[in-house]
Amino acid sequence: TLSEGKRKGSLLGLMDRTVTAMGGRKLKQWINYPLMDLKKIRGRQDAIQELMEAPGLRLEIQTLLSGVYDLERLNGRISLASASAKDLAALKASLSRIPGIKEKVAGCSAPLLRDLDAGTDPLADICDLIERAIVEDPPFVLRDGGIIADGYNGELDELRSISREGKGFIARLEAKEKGRTGISSLKIRYNKVFGYYIEVTKANVSAIPDDYIRRQTLANAERYITPELKEYEEKVLGAEDRIRDLEFSLFQEVREAAAAQGERIARSADRLASLDVLVCLAELAHDRCYCRPEVHDGSELSITEGRHPVIEAIHSSERFVPNDTLLDNGENQLIIITGPNMAGKSTFMRQVALITLMAQMGSFVPAEKASIPLVDRIFTRVGASDNLARGHSTFMVEMMESAGILRGATAKSLVILDEIGRGTSTFDGVSIAWAVAEFLHDNKLHAAKTLFATHYHELTELAVTRSGIKNFNIAVREWNERIIFLRKIVPGGASHSYGIQVARLAGLPQMVIDRAKEILANLEKGEYGEGGVPRLARGKKAPAPSPQLSLFGAPDDQIRERLRNVEVALLTPLEALNLVDELKRMI
Repeated sequence: TLSEGKRKGSLLGLMDRTVTAMGGRKLKQWINYPLMDLKKIRGRQDAIQELMEAPGLRLEIQTLLSGVYDLERLNGRISLASASAKDLAALKASLSRIPGIKEKVAGCSAPLLRDLDAGTDPLADICDLIERAIVEDPPFVLRDGGIIADGYNGELDELRSISREGKGFIARLEAKEKGRTGISSLKIRYNKVFGYYIEVTKANVSAIPDDYIRRQTLANAERYITPELKEYEEKVLGAEDRIRDLEFSLFQEVREAAAAQGERIARSADRLASLDVLVCLAELAHDRCYCRPEVHDGSELSITEGRHPVIEAIHSSERFVPNDTLLDNGENQLIIITGPNMAGKSTFMRQVALITLMAQMGSFVPAEKASIPLVDRIFTRVGASDNLARGHSTFMVEMMESAGILRGATAKSLVILDEIGRGTSTFDGVSIAWAVAEFLHDNKLHAAKTLFATHYHELTELAVTRSGIKNFNIAVREWNERIIFLRKIVPGGASHSYGIQVARLAGLPQMVIDRAKEILANLEKGEYGEGGVPRLARGKKAPAPSPQLSLFGAPDDQIRERLRNVEVALLTPLEALNLVDELKRMI
């Protein structure tokens, strides 16, 4: 994924076929923290292979897992005493799926799957408690009541019976009072301010009995209460208040009982998440025709017919051109890759990094065959971006990232470098790129397996003097002044940059393309006019010559003074190259 952290177009976005929220988080964790233990890597591979070969079992497990809620989040709310009755119902629904999942996994032979089966606790006691205590579909608000199931608590059942019988009592009392008073419009009602009352219209006030006690006078009616109604009110309203308090107390007891088993819930959640990820990776490997890589503790990284997992999936309608890779700590320690822009240099390097990462997290990989050594880190310096908030230019960001790589890389690291030095002038860029390549090759403590893409063809000369450096390029074909990208990595350095052809592909106007070809012809023939400007590129006013290419000399004593002040023993390779370039420009 790019630094923006977008899921779409990322490895996580491609791989995530999990069916639970906790499985999705577990997959992200596996990607972010690949393994260094060969036994654990092979354990995951064994589990994935068994699941990959059993599509029916995969579907059954995924169907059961899809009914499991986010146990990790539920457990957190339960532990913090903030869980609702809905949360407890979700916990019960999730736990009730575990026996079926264990039954499916029990027949597997992979040790990791057997361990997951043995370590997944169905928490039958908690599931049974919630089943007995909480209604099937509880309300969201606890104080609304109706949370505790009938039959769970005797006192609560009795109070509910009183409350239910009260409704019948009101109907009977209303009929009785209508008959006693002869007032057919008489009604018994309730509100939260006055409680229960008998309402009589103004026209019938003269017919009320002496035992009616006035409670409220309205514009068109009077409200009364009787000793019998008052006694009922105290009994029923007291029961309803007691029901709410008792229900809340019982709910808290159930929630505390679940919280006391938080560690058991967490362990089962973790194992279900791992199972979800394994099924997801098996599904991916089956659908995308991935192979099982051989992960080892040696130094040789070998990939046959490797493919970029994300690009292959995004452009599924097109055939992805696979490529082989060979890296080690000997003759193939640093690979310099040249070729035109858009040819596929970055794609190739990133695919090697992604395949290595996938292999080390225990996944199958997009290749015909792969042998991947354990790496301690994967370093990448790709793309171009600035950080204006911190005052860092594109080139500064590039150099800071490169410095971090040179400091942290070891012989067991994998380094991906894309176009080092392009953010500055040509001479400086070549010097920096050359020095970085030399450092990664010559310094044995930092001699990581390295893929180094560059547009500086001068770097191909490094392969002549250093045995561990090899040149490769992206094959292209020219046809009618156009180029066709073959996307194939082949031995040797690129002979042309094909920049003008790429510019044409990018849509530059034809007149600009034609003019660029004329200027290129001048440059290649060394045909310059005054001020170092190509003859055909002369304008009305020649630009001021760049200080970088200044032909004005400097007195010899300045050069001598500069050399006298140099501490040769303290110079790094990069500083030495910069010094040579500086002195050359002073001559």
